[in-house]
Amino acid sequence: MKKEIIYSMKSPYRDEFKITAYRFGEGKKSVAIIGAMRGDEIQQQFVASQLVDRFKHLEDNLLLTPGYEFLIIPTANHYSLNIGKRFWSLDNTDINRMFPGYDKGETTQRIAAAIFEAIKGYEYGIQLASFYIPGDFIPHVRMMSTGYEDIESARMFGLPYICLRKPTPYDTTLLNYNWQIWETKAFSIYAGRRHEIVKEDTRMLQRSILRFMGKIGAVQYKDSHAAYYSDVIDEKELITLKAEVGGLFYSHVASGDEVKFGEKLGVITDALDGSVKKTIYSPTAGIVFFVHNNPLAYQESTLFKIYSR
Repeated sequence: MKKEIIYSMKSPYRDEFKITAYRFGEGKKSVAIIGAMRGDEIQQQFVASQLVDRFKHLEDNLLLTPGYEFLIIPTANHYSLNIGKRFWSLDNTDINRMFPGYDKGETTQRIAAAIFEAIKGYEYGIQLASFYIPGDFIPHVRMMSTGYEDIESARMFGLPYICLRKPTPYDTTLLNYNWQIWETKAFSIYAGRRHEIVKEDTRMLQRSILRFMGKIGAVQYKDSHAAYYSDVIDEKELITLKAEVGGLFYSHVASGDEVKFGEKLGVITDALDGSVKKTIYSPTAGIVFFVHNNPLAYQESTLFKIYSR
């Protein structure tokens, strides 16, 4: 293992900002993995750090296949992590929407440029991602439909679903999109929450990445857990249920639950007198793909996404 600093920046108020990468093996640039790019992606950083520890163990036991190189960046935004802020702490910009970056631009553009320089050229790219809305996702692989997406490779993670999304102009600065345009097979992995470590979800994420790397031959990994043959869905197929009123939100279901038509999904209550302002019912039979996990619901907030099979 080689520990490298891929970007550093002096600060007049805090310790020097550094982005650390861990490089394993030698040979063709096989897999690049990036964890937290936002300050509240605790689970994503934890999974990435655990992968570093696991790969050190595999390396010590000669279980890394010769001829493969892979890179892990556990976090790109620990400044914001240290103060509990989601975006870049100084100007509230999102590093994940600055790719491919610009090395003479604003701070987050420079950070993105340094990251992209380190991770481009790999055959596969894996981002441990989070949604812009707080909530719980059923484990899945998400890809941009750019014409470069690789569904069969995505199935090697063995997660329940693969979700395809047609990019909008707003998405062209995302890491996933730019990775694909630069001919890296890019996958964003979603599961559970972003702001806390959920044991079962973190284990599933680690196993899925190790399973993937075992299937491409980069590591010698025996998977003792059953894998899914992933269903492929288009994001447009998901039925989105939004809050018609604001208030305190309580969900009766969790991500991954099967629901029937007309089943009660949750309620929004008045924050002062406790009365039920709105009851949310399922408009179809299906699977709860996403559920909002913030107890506060604002009007028009996305509360549920249902996949009707």
